[in-house]
Amino acid sequence: MHLFLNCLAASAGGGLTYARNIIPHLSACSGVKVTVAIHPRLRAEVEAGGNISFAAIDVPSHAGLRFCFEQARLPRMIRQSRADVLISTGNFALRRSPVPQILLSGNSLYISADFFHDLRRRREYGLWFDTRLRGYFARRSIHWADRTVAPSQSFAEQLRKWARSDVSWIHHGFDPEIFFRDRTALSADIQAKLESGAGKLRLLFVSHYNYYRNFETLLRAMPRLAQRLGPDNVRLYLTCELLSEKNPGSFDPSTARHLIRELGIRDQVVELGAIPYQHLHKVYQACNIYVTPAYTETFAYPLVEAMACGLPIVASDLPVHREITAGAAQFFPAFSAEELAERVLLLAQSPKLGSRQAEAGRQRAAEFSWAKHVDALMHLAEALVSRGE
Repeated sequence: MHLFLNCLAASAGGGLTYARNIIPHLSACSGVKVTVAIHPRLRAEVEAGGNISFAAIDVPSHAGLRFCFEQARLPRMIRQSRADVLISTGNFALRRSPVPQILLSGNSLYISADFFHDLRRRREYGLWFDTRLRGYFARRSIHWADRTVAPSQSFAEQLRKWARSDVSWIHHGFDPEIFFRDRTALSADIQAKLESGAGKLRLLFVSHYNYYRNFETLLRAMPRLAQRLGPDNVRLYLTCELLSEKNPGSFDPSTARHLIRELGIRDQVVELGAIPYQHLHKVYQACNIYVTPAYTETFAYPLVEAMACGLPIVASDLPVHREITAGAAQFFPAFSAEELAERVLLLAQSPKLGSRQAEAGRQRAAEFSWAKHVDALMHLAEALVSRGE
């Protein structure tokens, strides 16, 4: 079996996490050869065995240009590689793939009414139009592919209704051996920021800034927590910096930055900046509660990571959050800062509840496996080849 893995859209966040985890597991598959198309600057971040080869591609950074590049250039590259199956990981399929194609669809923004409402409220009309346009091609891609796979059952059901087409689901995985492997110390700067919260309630939110992760609701909860716990007794740690030049993508963090000043919570919010993946477990383990106010999601890797690290979770009440945690979390309406604060206080003031939830989370995290994910993906690829699709 020869797979062609198109990871050209992987640049940050979930796309990069997926590539970083799936390729080592494909390396361990006997009788499998894999050609990977990935941006050259990310090649060093991916571990690969002898059955993995990398296609040297200087791909455009703009999503629209990259899409056109893929449609024009990839078919010839796939034929030259003599691959049996194409796996497209970035939400968009080839319109005329020369081999059977599996599309991995994992972007809920295209179908999120809340996201489009948020863009209009922010007067981000250019981004609104761009997302609508991408959504059109994402929906067409579901029909171009031989099989479409979502990372969760909840999102697969949404995609089926949206595209009016069959969509399968395979949970993304988690590899504790990779995640907890690194034993080197955090940088002195990051360690000092974490230690400054010693003895305080330390909340953590792992994400670069974007609109759909709903940072503003989380920030609005902080004065309520400070009022109940004391302003010097709570800290919120963010794995980003709320500056445009430090933030990947086209999302403007100025609203969140101004809100921090307006609410008078500068001392309670600590911007760690981007944390290398191999060091993330140390940041989770330095905190008390993981919080996510996202109003749309498809899988949410940090939930699994937080559960594996033994953190109780407070999450917005989304079907995908309930699915991934199997209920091992406290839930609140996504736009309610008041309810978010109440759920955090419940855990902070009920150590036994937090311990029970943390243990349930550890057990749930153990159910996610990249080996299982790759095995299911390989079975699907084999079925496509055997059927001559």
